[in-house]
Amino acid sequence: MVHNSRVPTRRLLLISNSTLYGRGYLDHCEDAIRFRLAPHARRVLFLPYAILDRDGYARRVRERFEAMGFAVDSAHDAPGGAARAVERAEAFFAGGGNTFLLIDALWREQLLEPIRRRVAAGAPYVGSSAGSNVACPSIKTTNDMPIVQPPAFEALHLVPFNINPHYLDPVPGSTHMGETREQRIAEFHEHSPAPVVGLREGAWLRVDDGVMRLEGTAGARIFRRGAPPEEFVPGADLSFLLEASGA
Repeated sequence: MVHNSRVPTRRLLLISNSTLYGRGYLDHCEDAIRFRLAPHARRVLFLPYAILDRDGYARRVRERFEAMGFAVDSAHDAPGGAARAVERAEAFFAGGGNTFLLIDALWREQLLEPIRRRVAAGAPYVGSSAGSNVACPSIKTTNDMPIVQPPAFEALHLVPFNINPHYLDPVPGSTHMGETREQRIAEFHEHSPAPVVGLREGAWLRVDDGVMRLEGTAGARIFRRGAPPEEFVPGADLSFLLEASGA
């Protein structure tokens, strides 16, 4: 089982969304991905489990990353199996899709601890949407429907806080009667002390060892139990969240 002892935070890029309105797949964050990977890896291991069509997903990611100058292997069809591929990986990419599908496969393939070890050893990890969710202590702040039942909600614990990707602000004057994201996060905090980063589309978190910055074209809201939400703009230093605790 994944434990909650802190993994040394090394080289992470946690992106809210894979596609930004009006642009192509990963176009809006291409420079950030290049910056994250290029000094450390030329080959990336893709974790394709957030979508059932893993072959098709792997083809799409391979084509996009090759255009950026990186070779891609996919964990689902790696020679020798996924666990061996993880142990040898130079870097990781986990894309969007359904977070429950993704975490279910990581548990069943017994990949959580091996990925954590490689990241602790310095292998960069890039996540987008569901891939950012599983970098957290748990997937409990995902927006996705539980279409499968994973063995547990515990995730990689690469950072000590949770993320809500695609975060949407309440719409003033809206007649929608359903709960807002802010209300859902408040419900999460009734059961967990972990801070939550509401990461708007177009935003990402770049982590280098003990330093974390908010980047991209949109800001984020940080929610902490017992405190009002705080607004942060791109360029903000969010390193204080790396000292957070809870799950």
